[in-house]
Parts: sequence; structure tokens; C-alpha cells
Amino acid sequence: MPGRVGGNPYGLMIRMPQRFHHAAIVGKYQAHGIRPVLEEIAQFLVGLGLEVSFDETTAHSTGVTDYPALAPAEMGRRCDLGVVVGGDGTMLGIARELARHDLPLVGINQGRLGFITDVPVGHFRDALAPMIAGDYEEEHRAMLAGEVWRDGEQIFDALSMNEVVVSRGATASMVELRVDIGDDFVANLRADGLIVASPTGSTAYALSAGGPIVHPGIAGMLLVPIASHTLSNRPIVLPDAAEIRVQIVAGRDASANFDMQSLASLLHGDQVRVRLASHRVRFLHPRGWSYYATLRRKLRWYEGVV
Repeated sequence: MPGRVGGNPYGLMIRMPQRFHHAAIVGKYQAHGIRPVLEEIAQFLVGLGLEVSFDETTAHSTGVTDYPALAPAEMGRRCDLGVVVGGDGTMLGIARELARHDLPLVGINQGRLGFITDVPVGHFRDALAPMIAGDYEEEHRAMLAGEVWRDGEQIFDALSMNEVVVSRGATASMVELRVDIGDDFVANLRADGLIVASPTGSTAYALSAGGPIVHPGIAGMLLVPIASHTLSNRPIVLPDAAEIRVQIVAGRDASANFDMQSLASLLHGDQVRVRLASHRVRFLHPRGWSYYATLRRKLRWYEGVV
């Protein structure tokens, strides 16, 4: 089947015939009863002619021993496909690790369909068989590169797929933040915090805080205040070339969270810097996948339709 290549690298689907040979399986290893599901998927892939390995944390935590166990860097070097079984959280965690290796990822969801794990586990055979043969939709998603600077030195860095959040402590009052974008001073704001989100993250914490939904094909970032003291502090969509700098002016126990996984404690004067990362995540979807259909399901936009 001839391929069709989209011109926008920030999210437009790309259809390219590619036959895969070596799949890495990553699972939500904390989930009860996941081992039989993982082994069933592995056996199915072997039956399609693929070599199969497991993420080493998944293998060790579930007791799977029949397949090689690889660290993320080894998966990036040796595999040409990642099959992620779990939910969006599982996908977020491994996507940050594998984006630098340009490894395409397929998400198989065990429960409710996620925003980025869109193949129901009960239909994995029907979805994976044509995808393994090269019949799929491909999209690229931007990530955020975040850093914490103190006294002119970088003391922390992390990648995020959804968001970087600068926020107050659990028992403290609001924080005061100075926001600069590029060389421009933008605002001083007092709030519970501030979210810097990617387009993918616009449907996560940023949406709960009142931010807009940004299509993943948009090359930009989203700045969303959390419970701002001043109602005129509104969400804003920024161009992809911007570097956002958030400085702690006042407030106790402030912190920076990177996809709610990595945490950095902040002092007055510390600065959190966020920009688009140089690496992007590659997602593969079954043919006919639609971002708008995902929104419709997850946000229940079909209610009221007869």
C-alpha cells in the first residue's frame, strides 16, 4: 500500500508501510492479574513472526521469564516497536524514556479508553495484526523540557509529555510567581500555581484548571494559572519557539512537578524554565483512528444525541 506522509511534524498523521520485527512489551505491572494478558499479547506477536522482549521492570515485577528483559535504552536500540499495556499513566512514563530513541508506541488499554492508549485490550488481535504489517496511522507528539535554576546554576531537569506544574505546598498559602517568555516580562501573579502544558497535556491537569483543549497538531505550549487571585489572569497559548521562565517570588514549600512524577523543591529566587523538547513521541494507531472521536468518547460529547 503506498504511503502518505503528512507535512506537519507536530501531530499530523503519517501513513507509511513498515513491517516490524522486534516488539518490546511494557505493562502496568501493579495491575492485578496483568501477567496472563501480557503473555497472551506476547504469544500473539510471536505468532505473527516477531521477536518479543519485555521491559525489565515489567518482567521482574510480574515474574515473566520466557522473554528477554531489557532496560529502556536497550529497547530503544534493539526494538522497532513498543506495545504498552495499561493506561495513559503507563504510556506517559515509558514515552519519556523512549522518545529519544524514536521508537513508535502502540497503547493497549485495560480499562476505560485513554487519550493516548486507545486500543481496547479485548480487541488487541484485530488492531495489532494489520498494524504489524504496516497498516496504521502515525502521529508525533511534542514533549516539554523543564529545568530548575538556582543562583545561576541548573540543579534539576526532566522531560514531560503532559505538563510542568509550579505550585504551592499542601498546607501553604498562594505563591507569587514572575513569568517571563523569551526576553519579555509577562506577569507577576499570585495563585495556587501555574501549569505549562503541551498540546497533549491540554486534556489533563490544564483542562481541570480551566484551560482550552489544544489539538496535538498545534506547535505550541499552554500557560494556565491555577486558582489565580486575579481573575484577569487567563490561560494563553504560546508559540513553540518560546522559552517560559517562572521565578518564585514569594510563598512557602513551592515545588515543580514534571508529569506529576519528578518533583523538585523550590526556594525563593529559583527559576523553572520550560521549552519544547528536541525529541517527540511517536504514536501508532489503528487505521481510521480520530483525535476528535477520542475527545467525543472521553468527554462524553455524544450525550443528548439520539
